[in-house]
Amino acid sequence: MTASDAPVNLARAVSAGERRALAKAITLVESTREADRVAALELLALLPGPAQPTFRIGVTGVPGAGKSTLIDALGLQACTEGKRVAVLAVDPSSQQSGGSVLGDKTRMTRLSVEPSAFVRPSPTLGVLGGTAGRTREAIALCEAAHYDWIFVETVGVGQSEERVATMVDCVLLLLLAGAGDELSSMKRGLLEAADLIAFNKADGDRASAVEGEATALRASLGLSRQPAPPVLAVSGQEGNGIATLWQAVTRYLQAAHQSGSFSARRAAQRKAWFDAALDEALRSLFMRRPELLPARLAAQASVESGALSPLEAAERLVAELVPALRT
Repeated sequence: MTASDAPVNLARAVSAGERRALAKAITLVESTREADRVAALELLALLPGPAQPTFRIGVTGVPGAGKSTLIDALGLQACTEGKRVAVLAVDPSSQQSGGSVLGDKTRMTRLSVEPSAFVRPSPTLGVLGGTAGRTREAIALCEAAHYDWIFVETVGVGQSEERVATMVDCVLLLLLAGAGDELSSMKRGLLEAADLIAFNKADGDRASAVEGEATALRASLGLSRQPAPPVLAVSGQEGNGIATLWQAVTRYLQAAHQSGSFSARRAAQRKAWFDAALDEALRSLFMRRPELLPARLAAQASVESGALSPLEAAERLVAELVPALRT
């Protein structure tokens, strides 16, 4: 690690809004090397809080719904209003290299060259839930670098992607007209977590059919959710309905601040981050304290043999762990 990459210098450069430093910082927090993990924790501890209020938007939906194209359009709209925009695009991981497979950045052709925007693809590295393992840390870094709006684009793998709701202030669900089976499978997950819903690709001959499905879903949600989220028909490619969607997003943000739900949601996000960090810290103990490994292996063997249930074995292991940490 060079002097410029030392946590204190990296934190200073990120806070100064240096894009290269931000990219290096995200790479550091995503690293699985133990030395990098120590440096990443130091870096995160040195970060100042956001200088001004930020807005985190999760964009999710079925594969092929056009999430990247829509973010490209919305991000540009934010930039024209003087906002600095960061996009964390979560891609599936390559089994060979561990890197991103789809490269969503290549589909944000306008935003990726915008001076006030930062687009970063990150591999899932096997993490379920549609987000990457260090998405929360990457959000914190982008906010420390003075980005006002942070878009988190999920992989697009189905119902488990409601995990993104624990990281963002607004979940925008993107759907495709005619995707009946996919929509049905998400009804108890993403549809219930969505704050805004948009049917994409409402262009050309498809426009009327897409609007018809949006109207039908609007009526259905009016019966099952109160208040029901807005349901719009848009075209990220041609720009149809983007202005209306942008207005819906900004109205949602204003209403959330006025009702107090924004602050409550941020508190819930911090709690979810703490829970995830605590789970990771407990697991990492076994890596850093070799003398604890036999106890874990014994508990694992008792589960495999059927002598103990997984829950009972875990409870006993934690009970043994606490006294051991005092030594």
